[in-house]
Amino acid sequence: MPLVCRFLKPRNNMLKSIVCFLLISFSFAVTASDVLQSKDIFDIEYAADLTISQDGKKAYFVRHYMDIQTDRKLGNIWEIDLKSREILPVTIGDHLDFNPQLSPDGSQLAFVSTRTGKPQIYVTWLKTGHTAKLTNLTSSPSKLSWSPNGKHIAFSMFVEGPANNPVSLKGKPKGAKWAKSATFIDDVYYRFDGGGYTRKGSTEIFLLSAQGGTARQLTKDEFNNGGALSWAKDSKTIYFSALRSENREFTPLNTDVFALDVQSSSISQLTDRNGPDSSPIVSPDGKSIAYLGFDDKYTNYENAQLYVMDIDGNNKRQVSEGLDRSVSRIAWDKRGNNLYIQYDDKGSTFLALQSLKNGEKRKILTDKIGGQSYGRPYTSGEFAASPQGNVIISTSDPLRPADVGLLDDGEVINLTNLNEDALGHKTLARVEEIWYKSSADGKDIQGWIAYPPNFDKTKKYPLVLEIHGGPVTAYGPQFSMEIQLFAAAGNVVLYTNPRGSSSYGKAFANTIDKNYPSQDYDDLMSGVDEVIARGFIDKENLFVTGGSGGGVLTAWIVGNTERFQAAVVAKPVINWFSFVLTADIYPYFYQYWFNNKPWEDIEGYMKFSPITLVGNVTTPTMLLTGESDYRTPISETEQYYQALKIQGVDTAMVRIPGASHGIYKKPSNLMTKVEYILWWFDKHASTSSSD
Repeated sequence: MPLVCRFLKPRNNMLKSIVCFLLISFSFAVTASDVLQSKDIFDIEYAADLTISQDGKKAYFVRHYMDIQTDRKLGNIWEIDLKSREILPVTIGDHLDFNPQLSPDGSQLAFVSTRTGKPQIYVTWLKTGHTAKLTNLTSSPSKLSWSPNGKHIAFSMFVEGPANNPVSLKGKPKGAKWAKSATFIDDVYYRFDGGGYTRKGSTEIFLLSAQGGTARQLTKDEFNNGGALSWAKDSKTIYFSALRSENREFTPLNTDVFALDVQSSSISQLTDRNGPDSSPIVSPDGKSIAYLGFDDKYTNYENAQLYVMDIDGNNKRQVSEGLDRSVSRIAWDKRGNNLYIQYDDKGSTFLALQSLKNGEKRKILTDKIGGQSYGRPYTSGEFAASPQGNVIISTSDPLRPADVGLLDDGEVINLTNLNEDALGHKTLARVEEIWYKSSADGKDIQGWIAYPPNFDKTKKYPLVLEIHGGPVTAYGPQFSMEIQLFAAAGNVVLYTNPRGSSSYGKAFANTIDKNYPSQDYDDLMSGVDEVIARGFIDKENLFVTGGSGGGVLTAWIVGNTERFQAAVVAKPVINWFSFVLTADIYPYFYQYWFNNKPWEDIEGYMKFSPITLVGNVTTPTMLLTGESDYRTPISETEQYYQALKIQGVDTAMVRIPGASHGIYKKPSNLMTKVEYILWWFDKHASTSSSD
């Protein structure tokens, strides 16, 4: 914007200076308002929980938003008329409504809501708009599923078991104030990230009349029964997946598909192999069940494949042959000759129509699914299909979180525009896909560059390398509040999918099997070199950050190179030995990420532990972790912080109260994370420029 003060004729130089200062300040203020700021997280909305009516005329979704007063993510259910494109609210209020499920005749919408405090099941009669609360449950219900005859709703819910306190102190005088009773723990899994310390009990399946009343518990044993629920066409049987083996705590992936007789509550097992079988869905004619699964080989990664079996469990066959990708969601088409399948490929999320006939190719319908991981650019998203062939998706766009889109002859028509008011006037980072060769072995690596607003290729910019977690997950061309905010601060941002990432096939993912971190470090450094070679990076101001698996790699990087000006290690693993013995799902980690128990292979565990490289670190390194993180416990962060202090490295530790591994269950925690990272980078930025 030109300086308008040159057109003014003030009476003296002092007045001229004052006028120029005021006008320049105003100019900068206007420009700044067009750049994304961390507080804008509270303006973000996104679509989720998509469902569509049987006749394909109406779509429903949860419109999530951030409540700045309570610092919570809330949401209401909205309806879209697919012909007129009219959008209307079905539910309203400052609470969370979720898991909407249409009755078979489309007249009622069941959902779970927190409007009275505890989550309960509600039903809205769509013709009248009347809503009724059907339950008074003691725990949160999930996986709602209508019976085909419309008379019942099945759901899963945790049932608390009897307390297990073997010692009861005696002799306490009346009115005495003693210490709280000790907590006795003897379960294998005694705490879960995001859920805290567990209570005795199990997840069971319940049946509720569509008119409300008391729910009947159908399963009553010590197993966790649940997963997606699918009904037989005669409404007499419910199909579900569960881990019901006797040694289930130490075979964490070995789920199977079961049939539950609604009348007698008897359970029969339909699948039986070493590996997970899940997500059963009954075919339109009621004769077959589609499901997902794979043979467990105790590797870092396996592709979930699509299978079909007869309704009685016979004639099992894989129908996704030749697909070297992992199927995440499925749905039958109208006639039951094909299945819709969702999978990730090279950072994008695809929807395809998979034929049941051998030799027929899959028909790709779209690669535009995504947008629901608004914090970091992970692959995400969902779809819903009607028997009439109408398909809606959550849409992906690097400049917008998820909207609802309608598939129309291979094109995606956006039905919503939830964030135009919040982001339409903002100058956001342009995101560009890149491919480059790894210096380790020439592997092709995919990545994305986010350019700061008003990017000028003739200038020099700081570079932020942002690394995904997992490690077997994937980034993609998705909206990311973190990436956008890093770019808005004037940085070029690079994010990539190094080896070990999903969506590139089984072999690529398993290059880090029992070998992590390793050449993924080289993949990341080659990406940095690729961006520097483009000529617009200030080589004296390279920064690196990542969370979870990305935190592991960030710590590994500063232990192997001094090229970065500063680093932020978020929610990391620093010592694999201590991590396996403190993480919440430790029976999985020691079996799938290592060949032996920690004490049987101390050298092997320490070989890949960033703590062993702490003596090499000179890079100013800050750590950031939620205090209630049980996936990568904060004790890992504390180890590294103290080691860096002993080593004399410039370090700091940011502890986020109450936050679990995901950190930003509360929107303000995302602000905290980004603001601290940018502050640390700014604190250590070099004032000298490089050519």
